[in-house]
Amino acid sequence: MATPKILLFYVFTPLPDPAAIRLWQRDLCELLGLTGRIVISRQGINGTVGGDLPNVKRYLRKTREYAPFRDADVKWSEGQGDDFPRLSVKVRDEIVSFGAPGELEVDSGGVVGGGVRLSPEELHALVAEKDVTFFDGRNEFEARIGRFRGAVVPDVQNTREFVTEIDSGRYDHLKDEPIVTYCTGGVRCEVLSSLLIDRGFREVYQLDGGIVRYGERFGDDGLWEGALTVFDGREKVEFSDHAKVLGSCVLCGTPSSHLQNCSDPSCRVRLVVCDEHLPEAPLCEVHAPRA
Repeated sequence: MATPKILLFYVFTPLPDPAAIRLWQRDLCELLGLTGRIVISRQGINGTVGGDLPNVKRYLRKTREYAPFRDADVKWSEGQGDDFPRLSVKVRDEIVSFGAPGELEVDSGGVVGGGVRLSPEELHALVAEKDVTFFDGRNEFEARIGRFRGAVVPDVQNTREFVTEIDSGRYDHLKDEPIVTYCTGGVRCEVLSSLLIDRGFREVYQLDGGIVRYGERFGDDGLWEGALTVFDGREKVEFSDHAKVLGSCVLCGTPSSHLQNCSDPSCRVRLVVCDEHLPEAPLCEVHAPRA
């Protein structure tokens, strides 16, 4: 039996014809029996696909034959075989929806004016040298079950809220401090670090490869704590058998790392729920009836 694998990848590079890339990527995935989500824009490509390991490898090899995608940032993750219900390949204004497509400058080398990239080892060296602030580049609810120790977690429920949140002035006291942005696989940080620098933050770094690559290197024996939220059938990823449990059930307060969607079908917020209350499908604060 073939081993299921999940591939996470992205490339920031100018693409003159995203629609043609979409058709090619859709046909390639269908031919190989892969499912997942791929977003393409004039800024590049961002994808997560899953399937049998030999077919995922063929997909990656074929994708890298296209010269602009040759140096794609790639991470591998264990799959279960049914992680994605279907294949979605779409063209968007941005490969990460910050709602600021005009602000991001991209050339053949990637994002122009982004933060300094740090490998996991370089991150540890920086932390040993300086008092840094970790800045979470994900949705607030993702950080409820896992985050870097002492991280600043902006109060955003989706990526489009980041620009308003940063422009609010809440983080202006960090403009002269070293900041390390991080996210799941690194793609959101590419944009976020650029937005911070454009707004006067002077010493901005980004964790290259995101939490996924850090977890591969240090697991739960470094600066990361808890579980990593993922948006597929796995729901979360833990890097060891001794991951901390940071979340608390919204219904009873029991420690938990389980996230469940708000029961309102229009809502994208996830809530921490314990095993006992998993079937109850609670509502988030926005949709819960007021007393």
